[in-house]
Amino acid sequence: MTAGLAAPRARECSCPVPLPCQCGFATLLLARLRALRPGEPLVRNGQLLAASSVVAAALGSVFWVCATRWYDPATVGRSYAAISAVGLLSALGRFNLDHVLTRFLPTAGRHTRRLVLRCYAVSAAASALAAALFLLAVPWISPALSYLRTPGLAVAFTGAAAAFSLFVLQDGALTGLGRMGWVLGENSVFALAKAVLLAACAALAVTSGILLSWAGAMVVAIALTNVVLFRHAVPAHHRADRTGAPAPERVARYATADYLGNLAGIAASSTVPLLVLGHLGAEQNAYYSLAYVISDTLYVIAFSMGGSLVVEAARAPERLGELARRMLRHSGLLLIVATATVALAAPWILRLFGPGYAEHGATALRLMALSALPNAVLAVAIGAARVRRALGWLFGAQLAFAAMLLSLVLTLLPALGLTGVGLAWLLTSSLLALGLLLTLPRWLPSPSRSTR
Repeated sequence: MTAGLAAPRARECSCPVPLPCQCGFATLLLARLRALRPGEPLVRNGQLLAASSVVAAALGSVFWVCATRWYDPATVGRSYAAISAVGLLSALGRFNLDHVLTRFLPTAGRHTRRLVLRCYAVSAAASALAAALFLLAVPWISPALSYLRTPGLAVAFTGAAAAFSLFVLQDGALTGLGRMGWVLGENSVFALAKAVLLAACAALAVTSGILLSWAGAMVVAIALTNVVLFRHAVPAHHRADRTGAPAPERVARYATADYLGNLAGIAASSTVPLLVLGHLGAEQNAYYSLAYVISDTLYVIAFSMGGSLVVEAARAPERLGELARRMLRHSGLLLIVATATVALAAPWILRLFGPGYAEHGATALRLMALSALPNAVLAVAIGAARVRRALGWLFGAQLAFAAMLLSLVLTLLPALGLTGVGLAWLLTSSLLALGLLLTLPRWLPSPSRSTR
């Protein structure tokens, strides 16, 4: 127990279940969360980004609940594989420039608008090109997605890859400019818009309605968010630059290392549904996909908190050790509650999508949700490496995660099915977290050391 933190007063337990009482633990956990000074920008902004992820996931679940009600499991599985492919192709063309914006915009000053627009142009063009090349090769890469080669869907698929890059980049820009509340609003608009558009597609019996509504909602969110971004946030950041901040240096080298590492992670997570689709079929991929959508929210919470660490430590790099350790404690405590809740309630959560999802996906969801807790260590390690511009750690940690995950999935999937996939996620996160904790002094400076 930390100094100055009083022990919770004993009281009679009112728990309705005949299990060992956890009330004292819950009270202590809440007290420790309050002790982390949530009023500070580090924690407050991290909480806003985490809340954005949770709200987007909660509203986004409406989209998938409707999708599973209005479309058969095979269609849901193929559609999710297509959306995963969009994510992978967007990552290929995005060059991880969203993290460049998060890292360099806090000190970009009068160069802010030019940096954002250049990142937009490069990412959108490269992502569209990657999508077009994918469609040419899809009969050999993933024959189940050959339906995307029809003219209308090909245009939508290519546009979705470019739009998704812009969607992710504007999150990075808003985070770098300290507008975390706007990230929450943007993701809420996206989640609501795709649910409305899906209802319209289902009413019109549009076979590819899941993909089309998802892509259309991105266009709505991008249009609204960039009006706010360029009319308010960017001009305000320019006005706040009273020192004439120089243009960011060494962006290309930093972006290359971060891009290659992040691409490895995204490629791994986007490849898993394609492996499930190929080994187990579209219906089993639907069960995996919904479990992944839910558990990925927990991963996003950890990396959202890491985004707040990057922004605050970029402004005060000498505080990196202090801020990173505080963020590790805070995100760990939040994820203890979140992962335990999802793991215990997995069958009931998946039953919202239909009885088949609860029957076939509950075990995988439990394992994947538990994997998010050790993954918080990786999120903080990557955030610290971005602040320090430690390119070796930045690339190596993400590559190690991707290599371990794919190796374990390929090993466990044929024998254990979806349970093997969930176990691969848990083993990957746990082993990597253990290695990072054992080497903590090598990648995270002590609170007293300067990181300049």
